[in-house]
Amino acid sequence: MTGEELPKARVRRRRLFQLVWVVPALAAAVAVWLVWQHMRSLGPEIAIRFNDAAGLRVGQTPVIYRGVQIGEVTGIELAKDRRQAVVKARLHRSAWPIATAGAQFWIVRPQLGWGNVTGLNTVLSGPEVQVLPGKGEDHILEFVGLDNAPVAAGATGLRLILRAERPKGVRVNTPVNYRGVEVGMVHKIELAPSSASADLHILVNNRYAALVREGSAFWNESGLHATGGILKGIELELESLRTLFTGSIEFATPNAGARAKPGTVFFLHDKPKPEWLAWAPKIPVGGQKPAAEKPAAQMANPQRPEKASAN
Repeated sequence: MTGEELPKARVRRRRLFQLVWVVPALAAAVAVWLVWQHMRSLGPEIAIRFNDAAGLRVGQTPVIYRGVQIGEVTGIELAKDRRQAVVKARLHRSAWPIATAGAQFWIVRPQLGWGNVTGLNTVLSGPEVQVLPGKGEDHILEFVGLDNAPVAAGATGLRLILRAERPKGVRVNTPVNYRGVEVGMVHKIELAPSSASADLHILVNNRYAALVREGSAFWNESGLHATGGILKGIELELESLRTLFTGSIEFATPNAGARAKPGTVFFLHDKPKPEWLAWAPKIPVGGQKPAAEKPAAQMANPQRPEKASAN
């Protein structure tokens, strides 16, 4: 053996953590945090039964309340009896109080009608599901959707019933006018309890609720009215071109009388009586006070100032 010394190996300890793993570790942490935040914001999944779910898309169709998205459609399938479509939607956690007994869901699609245009914002984005919260306190997960948007839903005002033998030309959304100004609308038409007449449920806006008194008279202004004779010919009377398609209800109020209570039933006449058209009560609307009348002397033509006489 020679006396030369063999070289000694140098052992380097490898670092358990290298800088190359910093970026993947941060990305994983961010991903976990995003997933946790997403799971935290999720609310309950509800099921809504519709007669027709055409246009709804999973993962794209939103659930809207007051213009704010509160959920999203997560599934669409047929009901077991194959008569309806079951739309499943995942609500946000903050919208959980909306899913209570009495909540109403409907699908908003673009509709174009005479004097009634709705859902134009869904032409490009597609249909959306809108909701009106219920007044119940119990949370439920299954609902029955409406075929159409509820008329006057959530609106406040004076709700009255007009009873007519045949409400010719009147339909849902027909305006209710006072002196030609729209103050309300028809939101429901059904047969009376005795089925001998039809009941028209109307809603008068809060601002104009004081215009209706117990002695108020309502009549139908829908359609085209023709009068005349052999000698003077035929006269055609039309309130407006809109009333030819949507119909119209007019009412007049006497000079005295108590305010009508919610649910009061009035008879809907075919035409007004002359004395009704002569009624002209001064009733403040919207909580406004009637303007004080000026003295007769002030309303007359003021006297012109006398010219100074020239000497």
